[in-house]
Amino acid sequence: MTSPSQPDAEAKTITPAAPAKGRGLAGLALLVAIAALGAAGWSSWQLYQQQTQSARLLAQFNEAGAAAQQQLQASEQRVEQRLSGIPTAAAIATQRDLLVTLQGDQQRLAKTLSEVLGKSREDWRLAEAEHLMRLAMLRLTALQDVSSATALVQGADDILRAQEDPQAFAARGELIKVLEALRSLPQVDRSGLFLQLAALRAQVAELQMLAPEYILPPQAPSAVNASDSSRWDDLWAELSRYIRVDLHADQDVRPQLAGQSLAQVRLTLALALEQAQWGALNGQPEVYRQALASAREVLDRYFDRDNQAVMALQQRIGELSQQSVVTEPPKLDEALNALQAYLKQREAADLMPEASAPAVEEGGQ
Repeated sequence: MTSPSQPDAEAKTITPAAPAKGRGLAGLALLVAIAALGAAGWSSWQLYQQQTQSARLLAQFNEAGAAAQQQLQASEQRVEQRLSGIPTAAAIATQRDLLVTLQGDQQRLAKTLSEVLGKSREDWRLAEAEHLMRLAMLRLTALQDVSSATALVQGADDILRAQEDPQAFAARGELIKVLEALRSLPQVDRSGLFLQLAALRAQVAELQMLAPEYILPPQAPSAVNASDSSRWDDLWAELSRYIRVDLHADQDVRPQLAGQSLAQVRLTLALALEQAQWGALNGQPEVYRQALASAREVLDRYFDRDNQAVMALQQRIGELSQQSVVTEPPKLDEALNALQAYLKQREAADLMPEASAPAVEEGGQ
């Protein structure tokens, strides 16, 4: 149940709301004023900063303009200096004429130098050809080395061919004759024969067991109470050291070789092969063939003919005895004389080039 005094209380509580609303509006206006004042201050500060930056930029622009002007002035001065150093048209024409004259002199000098060097190089090559011919003669006469002599003469012919001189036709003809004669000769390999005989000498040492040699079997120590049969066996073993009989009805009876005799036979065979080596290396066909014949005789007399190693050694010695150790090389004197005559003719032509030129002019007139 509501009391009569309740409306009055509500009226009392609602009445003070008007002053509170007025204070809120005043606060809001104050805030707006403060914000406006801050914005005005910020704007003033920004304007101040922009003015300061503009003044700074203006000062930098003025400095850059002054520096650019100084550089421009310095460039103008350098250009004026360069322009002042440029020669005049007359001076340029004079320098051009001097340059043309200098180039002509250089070309003539280079041509003269190339001619001189070319002649010197040709002379060196021709001297080399003569030296090759002398070496070929030495190889043929001293060692009879046909292959090396052929290569040396071919080198001399190549040098003459590179000259492309018609006057060298006769000399080249002689060289080609020598080349064909050398190519038709049989190839004599003296060093190869020497090495092959050395290999056969090494095989002689392996023939020591091919000759029959009696080797006693090892004997056991005799007992104290040896029987009569063992005594006869010992006696027979002792006699076997001095006497041995080996009879074959279908073969020749040959003496057995003991250690010292076998060593002497092997030494004789090795010396025969060594003598054959000397004959092959020095171009002595008689000594070569006679030494090989002696070696075959030693093999046939003292060693077993049916042994495979002895048969192979005899067959190899027979093949080597058919090899030639000397040839009849052609004479290189005519070819060398023709080459020397060509060199003298060429030297005489180089010494008198000016003497021949006036003669030609007088004949033309």
